[in-house]
Amino acid sequence: MGTMTIITPFTPWASLAGGILIGLASVLLMRSLGRIMGATGILSGFLMPSSREDWAWRAALLAGMATAPVVMMIATGSMPAVQVPVSTAMLLVGGFLVGLGVFFGGGCTSGHGVCGMARLSPRSFVATLTFMIATGVTVFVVRHVVGG
Repeated sequence: MGTMTIITPFTPWASLAGGILIGLASVLLMRSLGRIMGATGILSGFLMPSSREDWAWRAALLAGMATAPVVMMIATGSMPAVQVPVSTAMLLVGGFLVGLGVFFGGGCTSGHGVCGMARLSPRSFVATLTFMIATGVTVFVVRHVVGG
């Protein structure tokens, strides 16, 4: 079996800009609607809304997330480069595992990592630490044990 090499580009300025925009969006959502910007909670509330108004803001936020690559294309002249170095089966397995983590962890990385930690929630600190450790172990196993 051949060695799989995955090169992860270092993009500090794009990453900083993205982090600032996510933080700003989180603050604006909390300030304007008193809601936490957890992506899975937003999606589940969109699929099973408690009211028409609740559905509307969720739909607007999800539409913004879905159309962001088009805005990027208009601004830069090209679509963002997306490389997925794993099979569709691995993506499905990964998505399922993330879903389990969201269910058992009571939220997702954006809800806990961005909003929960900003509110100094002890539960969010534990959840985010768990996410980060699991991510590090997964990357090591995939790159050095399974892939190598």
